[in-house]
Amino acid sequence: MQVYLVAIEEGFLYGLLAIGIYISLRILDIPDLTTEGSFGFGSAVAAVVASHGYGILSFVAAFLAGVAAGIVTALLQTKIKVHPVLAGIITMSGLYSINLMVRGSSNLNFNDNSVFTKLFNALGVSGIDKKITGLVLSAAVCIVILILIIVFFKTHLGLCIRATGDNPDMVRASSVNVDFSLIFGLALANGLIALSGAFLSHYMGLSDQSFSNGTLIYGLAAVIIGEAIFGKRSVTLGLISAVVGSVIYKIIVAFVIDVSLFGKNSENLMKLACALIVTVTLLIPEVKARLQKNKAAKEAKRNA
Repeated sequence: MQVYLVAIEEGFLYGLLAIGIYISLRILDIPDLTTEGSFGFGSAVAAVVASHGYGILSFVAAFLAGVAAGIVTALLQTKIKVHPVLAGIITMSGLYSINLMVRGSSNLNFNDNSVFTKLFNALGVSGIDKKITGLVLSAAVCIVILILIIVFFKTHLGLCIRATGDNPDMVRASSVNVDFSLIFGLALANGLIALSGAFLSHYMGLSDQSFSNGTLIYGLAAVIIGEAIFGKRSVTLGLISAVVGSVIYKIIVAFVIDVSLFGKNSENLMKLACALIVTVTLLIPEVKARLQKNKAAKEAKRNA
């Protein structure tokens, strides 16, 4: 039971990552590879700030660090005209070294300065109560931020960003600054991704260079799983489905480990499990489309 509680809790923490990837991939229509770099950047900055006793401030610092990373990627695309994929790779590669410099080593311990640790100690909870408290906190934070992002994309600036992703030429013809919309959108996306890294580090009580490994594929899996369930109907539903997809993905991973689906090597083969989950999820819409097409063809023959 505790395994699945932890999985759901982590699903909400990674939900911010899924929202960030949804913004860049689905709203801006940009495959942003900065993800792993900005996630690790947020984790590193949060650890350094929190280790000096500034727990809450560490989240603000992490968000701003992610925003800075997103701005760099966006400027490479808009001002130097670097291809979006290459721009993301450049920023991600640079951040790998920067993250090591920020931490001073490959990992950094919070030394009981984690917000989660302080909250648990203040409430005096342990065992299953500790897991439930962490789950409630993670869910509350993720849902509040999700609501704020949904509201933002209904504002004038939010609508401009959405329009930039849909049809930049039309937006440019409407005298809207496309470059600013793209820069703001990528900054927001990477800020949320870095914030996710900060929350995960607080939860783990540690910031490690390996934490960001595989975050891009994880975020993509969350978005794809969410869309397979809810479909592509609106931005609001898309943002919600990204978070739901994140939670479902973590539950699937927990199930794989819990039942030892791959035997003794279940934990070592998680990357393979992730690849299989993404592949199966991608196949679902295609299978549905083919079944509907075959059904329509049969009905057409009957009516002929």
